[in-house]
Amino acid sequence: MPVKLPVPIEFRLPEGWLPAAPPDGVDVPGVAFAAVHPHPDHGFTANITVAGEVRQESAPLTELADASAQRLREAVERVVVTGRREVGSAEAPALAQRLTFSGVVGGTRHDLVQSQVFVAFSDVLNPLRRAVIQLVLTATADQHNEVLADFQEFVRTVRPDTRAGVEQ
Repeated sequence: MPVKLPVPIEFRLPEGWLPAAPPDGVDVPGVAFAAVHPHPDHGFTANITVAGEVRQESAPLTELADASAQRLREAVERVVVTGRREVGSAEAPALAQRLTFSGVVGGTRHDLVQSQVFVAFSDVLNPLRRAVIQLVLTATADQHNEVLADFQEFVRTVRPDTRAGVEQ
């Protein structure tokens, strides 16, 4: 079942990418939105997922990134964090990390790469709280570099939706 994000956001999908309906159709619990690439690679469809949670301001993004890698380790084999760096701005700090792992999809083992970006948005009503949005690209190792530019383009379009009502 799709979940609701802690802060409304807006974004634009890269050309050719298709919303997955329902988002849990990509078999990732806790996902608020998912999109799929139109051209699978050897039976695996590259996908972009969006999830989010509310965190205390003092909780570092590295803590979320570590927890994400650990959850993946509980589901698949040989998860390796191959890169991690701080990105974003003072208004919206972010952390990007790349993970490699092996997984079985549709009865076939695939070497996969996940590019994850954690973006923090401060709560204007309570500065001790912040919403963290997790943006994830999952693709085969062979296709990852081909779709990475699309994901980077997608990440650049993500911003709070100032037209939406704020939830408490």
